[in-house]
Amino acid sequence: MSVEIITKEDLNEFRRLLIADLSTLLAIKPQQQQKKWLKSNEVRELLNISPGTLQNLRINGTLIYSRVGGIIFYESAHIDKLLNQNKS
Repeated sequence: MSVEIITKEDLNEFRRLLIADLSTLLAIKPQQQQKKWLKSNEVRELLNISPGTLQNLRINGTLIYSRVGGIIFYESAHIDKLLNQNKS
């Protein structure tokens, strides 16, 4: 059985490589595409609005939606567009 000695320099090199790998992984995550379709609760949380306000936005045509069964979906691109149009 052979014995291998690990020095402080070896540990420092390992630490540098580990930090570089973690930094790469963390940098990739924000670039991942967001969900295309959002459910009502996700939209309410994103816009910080009540269920009644969300319903009013649907009724007056501000938010376009699709209904599948009993679930209402909103396209995230449309919500982003709406937010950008109403920037002050």
